[in-house]
Amino acid sequence: MINIENISLVIIAKNAELTIKNTLESLNAFDDVVLFLNDTSDKTIEIAQQFTNVNIIEGEFTGFGPTKNQAASYAKNDWVLSLDSDEVLAEDFILNLSKLSLDESCVYKILRSNYYKNREVKYCWGKDEIVRLYNRKLTSFNDNQVHEYVLEKDLTVELLSGEVKHYPYSNITDFIIKLDRYSTLFAQDKKGKKKSSPTKAFFNGGFSFFKTYFLKRGFMDGYAGLVIAFSHMATNFYKYIKLYEANKELEK
Repeated sequence: MINIENISLVIIAKNAELTIKNTLESLNAFDDVVLFLNDTSDKTIEIAQQFTNVNIIEGEFTGFGPTKNQAASYAKNDWVLSLDSDEVLAEDFILNLSKLSLDESCVYKILRSNYYKNREVKYCWGKDEIVRLYNRKLTSFNDNQVHEYVLEKDLTVELLSGEVKHYPYSNITDFIIKLDRYSTLFAQDKKGKKKSSPTKAFFNGGFSFFKTYFLKRGFMDGYAGLVIAFSHMATNFYKYIKLYEANKELEK
């Protein structure tokens, strides 16, 4: 049985009852799993309590970057692997990670496959590479409210072997909840710093649909491609229309 003692797994989550069980079941090899919850009202805590390697922390959400850094402060190890509550580590990923000799001059990327329900989305999203494994003594996430990322600084970036599966949306309601949340955070983060207008919101939304559905060939993903392209359109429209309103409020 694989046992990973030198890397802490850190997750932030809110109302993740639909996905957290599959995520935590894939993390049995880790001795230290930090689950940082904010304002959770579903059964996420009850599910997480079934796993003996999970340390449940409850705290305030202060934006994705700052909250991920706060969650990492509870890790027992300096090496932190940041995971979302809807991501699942494949067996080959864990096996390769257990054999890895960690280098403090490096940060490490995961290769992630994205799914809508249980179908892989190959065109709208495709596979992406994201830095997720880092030494917290040397770097951290930035302070972005949304679109946070690990600061690479002067560190070398290496790709980890194996697959991480991402299940961000279980149904249409998930799209609506997340687009409302992300667009609000975007507006809060950018108000007073970035200009917007109804025209900009309209054309950003329209181009997002065109880019996702046609340029990226989202139509090849079938029904899922249409849903995702429309969601991208709505998210970008509301990001910029909320920013427009937020800037107007500041002017008052």
